[in-house]
Amino acid sequence: MAVATTADHQQRLENPLLQESPFPLYDAVEAKHVIPGIKTILQDLEKEVDELEEKVEPTWEALVQPLEKIKDRLTVAWGTVSHLKAVKDSPELREAVETVQPDKVAFTLRIGQSKPIFEAFKQIKEGPVWSTLTEAQQRIVETQLKEATLNGVGLEGEVKKEFNEIKQELMLLSTKFSENVLDATKQFEKLITNADEIEGLPPSMLGLAAQTAASKGHEGATAEKGPWMLTLDAPSYMPVMQHACNRALREELYLAYLTRASSGTLDNTPIINRILELRRKKARLLGYENHAEVSMAMKMATLERAEELLEQLRSTSWAPAVADMDDLKAFAKEQGAAEGDSMKQWDIMFWSERLREAKFSISEEELRPYFSLPKVIDGLFSLAKALFGVAIEPADGLATVWHKDVQFYRVKDIAGEPIAYFYFDPYSRPSEKRGGAWMDEVLGRSRLLALKGSLVRLPVAHMVCNQTPPVGDDPSLMTFREVETVFHEFGHALQHMLTRQDEGLVAGIRGVEWDAVELPSQFMENWCYHKATLMGIAKHYKTGEQLSEELYSKLLAARTFRAASNMLRQIHFASVDLELHSRFIPGGSTTIFDVDCKIAEKTQILPPLPEGRFLCGFSHIFAGGYAAGYYSYKWAEVLSADAFSAFEEVGLENEEAVKETGKRFRETVLGLGGGRPPAKVFKDFRGREPSTDALLRHSGLLTAAA
Repeated sequence: MAVATTADHQQRLENPLLQESPFPLYDAVEAKHVIPGIKTILQDLEKEVDELEEKVEPTWEALVQPLEKIKDRLTVAWGTVSHLKAVKDSPELREAVETVQPDKVAFTLRIGQSKPIFEAFKQIKEGPVWSTLTEAQQRIVETQLKEATLNGVGLEGEVKKEFNEIKQELMLLSTKFSENVLDATKQFEKLITNADEIEGLPPSMLGLAAQTAASKGHEGATAEKGPWMLTLDAPSYMPVMQHACNRALREELYLAYLTRASSGTLDNTPIINRILELRRKKARLLGYENHAEVSMAMKMATLERAEELLEQLRSTSWAPAVADMDDLKAFAKEQGAAEGDSMKQWDIMFWSERLREAKFSISEEELRPYFSLPKVIDGLFSLAKALFGVAIEPADGLATVWHKDVQFYRVKDIAGEPIAYFYFDPYSRPSEKRGGAWMDEVLGRSRLLALKGSLVRLPVAHMVCNQTPPVGDDPSLMTFREVETVFHEFGHALQHMLTRQDEGLVAGIRGVEWDAVELPSQFMENWCYHKATLMGIAKHYKTGEQLSEELYSKLLAARTFRAASNMLRQIHFASVDLELHSRFIPGGSTTIFDVDCKIAEKTQILPPLPEGRFLCGFSHIFAGGYAAGYYSYKWAEVLSADAFSAFEEVGLENEEAVKETGKRFRETVLGLGGGRPPAKVFKDFRGREPSTDALLRHSGLLTAAA
């Protein structure tokens, strides 16, 4: 027995997942640590749950505090592993995660379905303790009761067994879905040696394509002479769709992108069908009609209200979107292009970009040299200081990182005290990092989990983007969309970091209803168009010259360009998601692609392509948290546009009034976390219920609505 104990002790000393440290040891965690590390943590926690169930009492100290500690330890360790899998994927890491994932799911189900814990929460809710709790504590109790019900606490025998098997299989399927998308994206490479084939591509893109070719063994590749390697990674794919004159090349890349993970060994179609079937079954076992109802049980909206909002925005956007398409065709015709009479999906971005250039004399590429990453970050931090009274400084070296490009920052309050930290991983790395951009928590704020000598554990976040990496000696030069993305993810990070909530289970983004979670992120995007903010970041990376007044006015004018078409695109995604998770019956005569096509009749001006398989890459709903929740982007955009209009009403150039409004926003929207219902939080900030007017006005669609 002593040998095992010694070996166990040795492993705890050597495994970075088991070592106590203020920040995760990202540079030290390897695939070989995952299985022993997670298994040891789960064994420890199993014992703690046994003890808790034996001695459980309906009090805060005896129930909620031990539960917070248990949940947090697993969240931090599993968060470290799954984060590394997202940014540093490898076959070894995949295999390790696959091996321990069932144990992790089984453990979370065990807590979620614990009758003693559930009963104790019920006693708190129904007993004398209830009236002594704060609003945040009452929210925790109510959320735990609701979550336990949705986790199957009320199920017995065979039904419970089936429910748990479904949960396990769903977790495996969503992991596989995600891996297939990454592998399919990685699989596509197109080497071009003839400069005529890539006519129209901007120098920044040619530099990146040559750099990619060189990294794939084509030594001596240059931006001027090639060869050039194109991929489906956003910094490569988007410029081709926007700028390549070669229509056949655009078609090839468009179809490759649209059909990712839809054939051969990487085909996600059977995975999607199985996911939908299992989600429906799971809902039925819980006594719900479908997965959408289960999803809405923890959200602000109901299925009816979500669909009502989508339809209101759709009907408002349809006629302007038809006009957008007519403009595009007419413009292509004027240029003598065949697309004027036969506009296809792979032509839209190209001709939109040409029309934008003609209409506003402004192009994405012309703006790029003005948005170098270091300047954008400086401007973003200055804005955070002006609005919320926080100072952000580099803290590299304080925590270890997973890649040399990752930066680590410290956030301080007005008195100079640290209040949070965050990591920033900006660039695309298609060989190991999944696409898209996201923010997640590393550590949550918590009074209970404060380190010795501290009053509270400070929140730590990570922000991950996939933007254009530096080429040669130049810094990363960003498109305006990439600038908006950084502001967006930083909004999420702010809600996590500036929380004033000390109860760990509802601090930061925890416990915030999913359809309110996008409020701070979309709110921050509005500042990209604010003159003082934009002029502060838009400086030419070589000359230091500021963006001209003329270019700023054009950028502002171009803001609502094709806004209705962009609105319809998001409504399409959200509507397909809700339909698949409410009325669609998997395994019937109608396929998932039929559903996509049917909805497209009301959301897409061009008829959909029969070979369209965008669902096979729709990670948000099949591998992320957005199942029957993609509508949240629009739901929260109503809130965020309305919140921003509070700043517009006091005058964006009125520094004092903006500061005052920013303080109120920080104290309510950013400060209260999940400790208060989002509808009340919004009312605390705005003084009234939300209205769709601001969103329609910002999109240039208010007249269409009227």
